[in-house]
Amino acid sequence: MATVTDTTSTPVTDLMATMNAKKPTSTDGVSADTDKFMTLLVTQLQNQDPLNPMDNAQMTSQLAQLQTVTGVNKLNTTLESLQSSYKSSEAMQATNLIGRGVLVDGNNVTLASGKAVLGVNLASDVDNLKVVISDAKGNEVETMDLGAQKAGVMPLAWDGVPDATKLDSNGKPITLADGNYTFKVVATRGGTPLTDATGLSLDSVASVTTNGTDGVKVNLSGKGALTLADIKQVL
Repeated sequence: MATVTDTTSTPVTDLMATMNAKKPTSTDGVSADTDKFMTLLVTQLQNQDPLNPMDNAQMTSQLAQLQTVTGVNKLNTTLESLQSSYKSSEAMQATNLIGRGVLVDGNNVTLASGKAVLGVNLASDVDNLKVVISDAKGNEVETMDLGAQKAGVMPLAWDGVPDATKLDSNGKPITLADGNYTFKVVATRGGTPLTDATGLSLDSVASVTTNGTDGVKVNLSGKGALTLADIKQVL
């Protein structure tokens, strides 16, 4: 004889409820605010004084307030979406810089095998531009006279040959020893020294860090963590 199971029992009912659970209804901030506003408005209409009901001007004013709140919430949602997309794009852009050489604010230059790269950042046009390079002891070893220059970022190559050029037995210039040097930027316009001309040092991007608080950071081999805005030029 077949046995009929009572599907109304608690274990079976609980199991069926679990397997066929209703999906939670999600409402965004705009819908939630609209529902709250309409609930308050309906409650206000239901409980108003019949002898002194709400006039059309008051109704129109409250509906206008609803549209304003809804519009602001929609704008906030759009801005949050744009911000998220921008961060993703910025992170992708930063990862493409790994291993690349970049120019950042600084006055250090490293000479290796008679080759070095540095730069100058000019906020305005200059009549005369000079880059004075000094050794570790502070002795000026070379002055690069660059003349008049337009505003912008200017990468420079240095061959390590000092002003007081000495020749080897083959008649070739003797370069300075490999190592770290410093430099200063001297810029004038109309004979007046300018303070908006700054030096740029060469560095390389080792890695990229992303987090919600600080955003995207590029980790340089020498300077450490900087933002993308701190990079003046990618080489």
